[in-house]
Parts: sequence; structure tokens; C-alpha cells
Amino acid sequence: MRKTDKKIDNSLRKALTQVCDIAQSESDGFEWLTHFVNYDRFPNSLNVVCVFDTQANLALANQESFHRHIKDALDSIDIKVKDMSKHVQFDTEENCEKENKGKWNVRFQQQGFQV
Repeated sequence: MRKTDKKIDNSLRKALTQVCDIAQSESDGFEWLTHFVNYDRFPNSLNVVCVFDTQANLALANQESFHRHIKDALDSIDIKVKDMSKHVQFDTEENCEKENKGKWNVRFQQQGFQV
């Protein structure tokens, strides 16, 4: 990772941590989020995965609110993306447990993310 990539990644982590804190207080069942990025194709390669505890809580979540919070966080660090819905995915601990025995690294690799 280049020095500039590390700076961007640190800024990204801080901004997304704030989103995570907001989401935990606003959304029942929201657990955590993570991001994946290929800096050779940044910001088009940026993907954020928001994880809930159950499918039931995910179904009740306001996904547009997540898009808005993430967009605001990215804007605050001068990262512009065109369509947030292409950069944000949602998943659940319940599905990972059922389909991948709780192994997130396997699940993310199956989804095409570099772990």
C-alpha cells in the first residue's frame, strides 16, 4: 500500500467508525460495518458492508439512512461516489452463521472481496 493510500484508508476508517457509532444508536440490530477497496480503482472500488444481527432487523432498517450517513462521511473527507447503492451492501450475522458457519472471511471472499 502506498503512503497516500494509507492516509486515505486511515481517513476512511475514522469516517466509517463515526457512521458505525451513529448506526448503532439509530438502528435496532445493527452490529458493525467494514469496507473493502482496491486503491488502483479508488473510489469506484469502494465497498462498505453493513452487518445486522438478524434478517428481521435488516428488513426493518432504513437503508437510505445508511446511504445518507455514509455519503456524508465520505463527503467530509472529500471522497465522492456517484451512486451509494452501488457501494453499500447489507448482510447479517444470522446468514453468515447459517451459510458460512460464522466465517466472515470465507463469506467475503465468496462475494468477491479481497480479504
